[in-house]
Amino acid sequence: MIHILVAEDDAHIRELLRYYLQKEGYVLFEAEDGQMASNILEREHIHLAVVDIMMPNKNGYELCEEIRKYYDLPVIILTAKDQLLDKERGFSAGTDDYLVKPFEPKELLFRIKALLRRYQIVSSENIVLKHTIIDRKSYEVRCNEKTVMLPLKEFELLAQLASYPGRTFTREQLIELIWGPSFEGDARTIDVHIKRLRERFSKRTDDFVITTVRGMGYKLEVK
Repeated sequence: MIHILVAEDDAHIRELLRYYLQKEGYVLFEAEDGQMASNILEREHIHLAVVDIMMPNKNGYELCEEIRKYYDLPVIILTAKDQLLDKERGFSAGTDDYLVKPFEPKELLFRIKALLRRYQIVSSENIVLKHTIIDRKSYEVRCNEKTVMLPLKEFELLAQLASYPGRTFTREQLIELIWGPSFEGDARTIDVHIKRLRERFSKRTDDFVITTVRGMGYKLEVK
């Protein structure tokens, strides 16, 4: 059974989501503020979190950052805000997806199912993108049955993006994930490595593309 946490201070929205999520067979855990959501995360095995930004005690950005630090699960942020800066802050906090109120419950269901599929990829040693296989054990990429050897940082960057197709990572997040918090270079390092990856694979395969998300960072999309 899939356990979903809904952290939302609006009782009407919680009731609406309860109806649709339980109808789909999901087990629902509800929190009316950020601190209650944190308590649920500590005691329950949650597979995905739907998080409102404006909540008492702990807002959605703070809760999302906490989830990224201590748990490995997808997050969808719900908000009435539709400004680029709010989206940027949400992705910087580590959200996987972003849905603006008012929204159609069925659209949220589509996004939940897509994220659950993506996160199943992460548990495997092999990341499969159609005819491209990224082997995290041997550090090899097999592309149309031909092996491509990459420098370590390029491989780690590709594997990180490919583990979460469709998720936007900021340059700062990628620096910390791949090079570590003590790295003394700047974000242009990411741009250089992304350029090299694009050059290596653009003529080899059309299984995936690494897309620039303007003002935010990068994401890998499976074609």
